[in-house]
Amino acid sequence: MQVAKHYIDGAWLASVNGGEQLREAVNPATSEAAALFAEGYAAEAQAAVQAARQAHESSSWRRSPRVRADVLLRFAASLEAKIDIIADWLVILNGKLRREAVGELRMSVSELRYYAGLARNLYGRVLEVEPGCYSSLEREPAGVAAIILPWNAPATLLIRSLAPALAAGCAVVVKPAHQTALVSNMVLECLVGDAALPRGIVNSVIESGADVARFLCASDAVDVISFTGSTQVGKLIAEASAGTLKRLSLELGGKAPAVVFADCDLDKTVAGIVSGGLVMAGQQCTAIARVLVEDSLYDIFSARLAAALRNVRVGIGSDPASQMGCLIDMRSRDRIAGLVDGAGRTGKVLLHGEIPQGPLARGAFIHPSLIEVEDTSSPLIQQELFGPLLVLERFRDEAEAVIRSNATRYSLASSVWTRDAAKARRVAAQLRFGTVWMNAHNRLFAEAETGGDRDSGYGKLHGIEGMNDFLQTRHFYFETNDQG
Repeated sequence: MQVAKHYIDGAWLASVNGGEQLREAVNPATSEAAALFAEGYAAEAQAAVQAARQAHESSSWRRSPRVRADVLLRFAASLEAKIDIIADWLVILNGKLRREAVGELRMSVSELRYYAGLARNLYGRVLEVEPGCYSSLEREPAGVAAIILPWNAPATLLIRSLAPALAAGCAVVVKPAHQTALVSNMVLECLVGDAALPRGIVNSVIESGADVARFLCASDAVDVISFTGSTQVGKLIAEASAGTLKRLSLELGGKAPAVVFADCDLDKTVAGIVSGGLVMAGQQCTAIARVLVEDSLYDIFSARLAAALRNVRVGIGSDPASQMGCLIDMRSRDRIAGLVDGAGRTGKVLLHGEIPQGPLARGAFIHPSLIEVEDTSSPLIQQELFGPLLVLERFRDEAEAVIRSNATRYSLASSVWTRDAAKARRVAAQLRFGTVWMNAHNRLFAEAETGGDRDSGYGKLHGIEGMNDFLQTRHFYFETNDQG
């Protein structure tokens, strides 16, 4: 059985003091052990941070943008060559469809190449503030960055923070999710063998507990934390980091609404919402969670959507016929089942997703559900559910569609479905979401920033602004005459 280990100061280790502990990572489709991972603690975190700090201060990495660009390009090529192997393990450890796994890895390759280009284009500026008096504003790496990851998209979410951090010239400490640590290691293996990468610039520590995360938050040797995960944990990280006032980039929960107008393309919209809501079995922060439908189309649309969800084929991710994989574990499956069972108290159950019988019953599988809800204060609307459970809502006009859409503290992503481009632009301007798609959902690109505010966090990922959290500006003042 393969073992995921820590990577600290240029070496793969099970521990730093010889007291190694190996734990099992489970295949959620079968509930059987699939791999092992080394359990990390504060000692491993401290060693990784020390290595990163030393490498950042003593190596030439932060002053070598061309080297950084070349390393990222070779990283992309190596990762691209191993997509099939890593995708297989991503399906085993995460439970997602294989096409989703391949798409995730291809997106990671694109992200690496994008930031390789930006690494050579980190421009500052110079201005003459008075005759003969100049200010030089220079962009430089922020220092040591800690990257704390979830399990739902372990390759993409690693790369979208790691690539800009390395392009900026930072040293990094990665804390991958223990469920998918082997996948994270396989991605890092495509990088750390590069002779041009100084030892200690990249480190990784695995844990199933919280000792490592607490150390990273409290350490004054860590300058930046980039975290993707739940809003609850994001708030804990903000509290734990307050003592050092380190910079935080937090992409947290989502409750993405899809606003469906009566003039939409009905077939395309139903298909798009099924796809956008069931991506990774609904375990994606930008996945559609709420479907708001204009009153005149509501009855027809709700029937079509319920039928489409009912016909989704749930199965193991390696089966090409599967249209939705499993959840990450049995606890998540049972949590979603419990929400559906109790949904009748606050809404109307239009489609009750059941736990399948037979071989799939051994895994974390559950069929999609559709719940009609009117009261926007319902927990089904206010809380992130993170599973294949869609909430259906009715609106009368544009104004009510905007009010209902904005009626949560989540603000990560949304979509508008209409044939009227002017209407889509008008509504999008009023939606309080970091991304609004028209007649599409979950279209994410390396070039385009994503991020929200309020309970969806702060900071941007992807795009040029994705580097901002890993860079700082230094002011150098000088004079060219003796005029005073």
